[in-house]
Amino acid sequence: MVPDIQVAIQHWLARGIGPFYIEEHISPEGVADGAPIHSDLSAAFAYSGDQQIEVIEQHNDAATIYREYLTRHPEGGLQHLAVWTYDIDAKLEELGDAYILRQRYGDMHAYLDCAAAPGVMIQLMANNEIINELFDMIREGADNWDGVTDPIRKIDWSTGRPRYPAAS
Repeated sequence: MVPDIQVAIQHWLARGIGPFYIEEHISPEGVADGAPIHSDLSAAFAYSGDQQIEVIEQHNDAATIYREYLTRHPEGGLQHLAVWTYDIDAKLEELGDAYILRQRYGDMHAYLDCAAAPGVMIQLMANNEIINELFDMIREGADNWDGVTDPIRKIDWSTGRPRYPAAS
C-alpha cells in the first residue's frame, strides 16, 4: 500500500525493477468487514525474477483494508502477501477460524488476517485463466524489458482480456 502510486513506481524503476503495468481508477465490487465497498483504486504490477511486486493507491476514503493500513502507516508498506488457490471458498473452509476474512472481491481475491496475530495479511488469489494471462503478460514484459522503453504501461481490458498495446 502506498500513498502515491507514481512515487512508488519510480522507487522500483530506479532499482531496475519494471516495467510496471498499471490499472488506474478502478472500482472493483467488493465487501470489507461484511459491508459493501465502493473504492477508487489504482494498482501497478511488475516482476523481479519470479517475485511479483504490486503497489496500490486508494484515491477515496472508502472503508477498506487499504485505507485502514495507510491510516496506521501513512508512509505505506507491506500490507499483504498473495498465495494462489483454485477455490477461495474451499480454502477459507480449510483454514477455519484461524484467519479472519477482512475483504473480498467475489471469486477473484480474498484478504485474510491471522486471528491470533494480526498484521501483514494473506491475499488468496484465484488461479484462473484470465488472472494467469495477466500475470504471464507482466512477467514476459519484465523478462524482455530493456530497462528504458515504456517503463509504465497501461493495461488494456477493452477486449475483456488483458493486453498491452505496442508503443506507437
